[in-house]
Amino acid sequence: TMRERIERLVTQRTEMLAGVSHDLKTPLTRLKLALAMMPDEPETRSMHGDVTEMEHMLDEYLAFARGEGGEESQATDLAELVRDTAAAAAKARQHEGLSVVVPGPVQVSIKRAALRRCLTNLIDNALKHGTHVMVTLTQGEKLVEVAVDDNGPGIAPGRRNEAFRPFRRLDEGRNLQAGGSGLGLAIARDIARAHGGDIILGDSELGGLKATIRLPV
Repeated sequence: TMRERIERLVTQRTEMLAGVSHDLKTPLTRLKLALAMMPDEPETRSMHGDVTEMEHMLDEYLAFARGEGGEESQATDLAELVRDTAAAAAKARQHEGLSVVVPGPVQVSIKRAALRRCLTNLIDNALKHGTHVMVTLTQGEKLVEVAVDDNGPGIAPGRRNEAFRPFRRLDEGRNLQAGGSGLGLAIARDIARAHGGDIILGDSELGGLKATIRLPV
């Protein structure tokens, strides 16, 4: 049937994407090793940045191709996960303008590695586009929310749905100049939805984008 043909085509494309991404990791690892042996100069630091960005993009492609279905949920302190993930993302981008507002422990049952990727994608996106980023965790009776605010150029309301489409990079203001895989938001929303939640994009009081992960308690 037509449906079977489409499913077969999608599977083939997905497997090809996973294969190419996997194969590219080997020469990239060799490049990283060669760079590590070179003197620490502005040129090599810039190359380090490019290699790290490529590595991140390949990880995104692989995560997209494989899906995040295999991991088991476990009881987790979301406050600690948010703090750790935000600190790691800021360190990776050498970004000083990040503030984190979390209450005491917030216990939830989540797929920890998947949700860390979801958070990392949103925080990294904000760090790319804003000089000031704020991550806020709030706990309600039925929902927990993690809001990631930035003071960057934002995304126009009419284009926010489009921003979630895989491999979609919006031309103006945001995604195109900053590079990236065009998969960050797509993967983040898939993970949130797999937890029974969602991601909502809105206007930030900081002037840029507000991306909020909503999860059921």
